[in-house]
Amino acid sequence: MADMENFLVNNRPMAPKDWAVDVAVMLAAFLFGCGQLMLTASSIVIPDLELRQYLGIVNVVPDTSVFVALALTTLPLAARRRFPWPVFLFVLITFLGLQSAFRGFSLTVVGPVVALYTIACERGRTEAAVAVALAVAGVLFADAPSRTASLAFFTRFQNVALLAAAALAGYAYRTHRAYVAETERRALEAERSREEEAARRVEEERVRIAREVHDITAHSLSAVSIQAAAAERLVDRDPAAAKLAIAVARTTAKDALEEIRGMIGVLRAGDPAAETEPTAGTERLDDLAAYLRRAGVDVALDTGGYDRAAVPAFVDVALYGIAREAATNIVRHAGAHAATIRLATGPTGANLSVEDDGRGAAAETDGRGHGIAGMAERVGLLGGTFAAGPRPRGGFRVEARIPLGAEKEAS
Repeated sequence: MADMENFLVNNRPMAPKDWAVDVAVMLAAFLFGCGQLMLTASSIVIPDLELRQYLGIVNVVPDTSVFVALALTTLPLAARRRFPWPVFLFVLITFLGLQSAFRGFSLTVVGPVVALYTIACERGRTEAAVAVALAVAGVLFADAPSRTASLAFFTRFQNVALLAAAALAGYAYRTHRAYVAETERRALEAERSREEEAARRVEEERVRIAREVHDITAHSLSAVSIQAAAAERLVDRDPAAAKLAIAVARTTAKDALEEIRGMIGVLRAGDPAAETEPTAGTERLDDLAAYLRRAGVDVALDTGGYDRAAVPAFVDVALYGIAREAATNIVRHAGAHAATIRLATGPTGANLSVEDDGRGAAAETDGRGHGIAGMAERVGLLGGTFAAGPRPRGGFRVEARIPLGAEKEAS
């Protein structure tokens, strides 16, 4: 039942404009047929009287019945795109049955031509081939509207050529329409892909900026908090030491503000004063060790096996960022008394190890600690390996290994 419904009705939306176009096509086909009838019935096309009599063409005005027959082969075209097969079969059978019913007149094949074009355009190649076969067979084997063999042959040849041309034109238009639709689809898909890629890059940049701000603020605010607490304890007993702690806190806060100001300046379009110098690298590990010592942690810094000149700048910056985050976690969460920072280069890349004897850093999922996840993400984007966890003899250990040939994904 569904197949029969699909055969009878073309499931396509028809706007009022589409119906208006089909009605206009129907009227044009009818008027064309009327004009052809009047021309062939007169002496304009074939002025020689003897030839006209030989061909069986008479000089008479077509009567009403001829125009009614013509209307039966053209008026159904108003529904050609909604009901392509019923319209085609009706106008073809009507044309074949009535083309020889009037002496001296030949109905135009314009109705079947337009209906066949519609099938080729709306229904595809297979159905177009079936429709062409039916139309050509009907034209070839039906009675010709002429009493002479030569005119009958010419009429058949003309009708077959027009039907074949209509089918080819309809199929060509369908192919062109499909090509345009596919081109538009690909253009929309490309635009959507560009938007998704832009959104992905914006999200990656947002995460990177959040990580950098976290590194700066967590490290600096921890140092400020430690120095402020020391100043509070020493303000009565040792004012000079308290003053020194306050000065260190102020310097640390000032450096953090400058780093954040530089980062925001880079994001501000057209700011000529934006800081564009690269992020600090491992040359500042001594400052990191001093930061831990001020927090009461005894630090051992081992960089004897590290060849900074052989390490790409973005890898060096990433290693320092990981070491700084690990140091911040030690101060904020570990409660450690001793820590070791080892940095070395080897055949597999640059290796960083940060160990402490405390109770461990904050967990990644406790709602407070995001440093470990940030470190792992940074190393992963550079194609390296990362591990963090308790040591067998107590304490916590962070290890990062980054290949020296890593692509600059997250710098």
